[in-house]
Amino acid sequence: MEIRSYRNVFDLERRIYRVDSLRLNPGGVPLRGIVYFIAILVVGLLADRLPLIGLLARTLPWYLRDIAVPGGTAALLTMIRVEGRPFHLAALALIRYGAGPRELAGLRPYVARDRHWRPGELVLLPDGSDSRFRRLRYTGPGAVLVSAAHVRAELGAGSLRRMARRPSVTIDALPGRPAPTRGQVIALRDDARLRVGR
Repeated sequence: MEIRSYRNVFDLERRIYRVDSLRLNPGGVPLRGIVYFIAILVVGLLADRLPLIGLLARTLPWYLRDIAVPGGTAALLTMIRVEGRPFHLAALALIRYGAGPRELAGLRPYVARDRHWRPGELVLLPDGSDSRFRRLRYTGPGAVLVSAAHVRAELGAGSLRRMARRPSVTIDALPGRPAPTRGQVIALRDDARLRVGR
């Protein structure tokens, strides 16, 4: 006989064989069955006080309601074993599984909002390498590399520009002109505004 675990040897079910001088079933009554019987009896007594269920429960005779149904149910639950586990442990595991998360990510519950990845804010500035200038507005600080033929107009810094909320640098394309061999870098200070195109 192969014993894979000593737990199987020492995991004995507690049974009651006699009460005082009264001898019970020769195989004994499992202590777990008595606990099931008491729990089912208490639930039945509480159900008697409920409006609709209590009305249905009171239609049964007392010996069926208080002895036969709890005793038969307790005996059935004592015999049920799910994957070697008694009924109450298997039911608790199923409830915990049903209430738990369906998926895990990094050993943490996988939240539904994590299903969609949304990147942060991306700033895309065209460099003028395409056939036309794209219209855009940009507020510094930063640096802009322009590698297409263009004309640049600058408005001097001061309170007048800030009150007018006008861009401090304006870049417009020069169509038909060849692109310069080297691009031009335009540095923008804090709150300096750049406008490309009309």
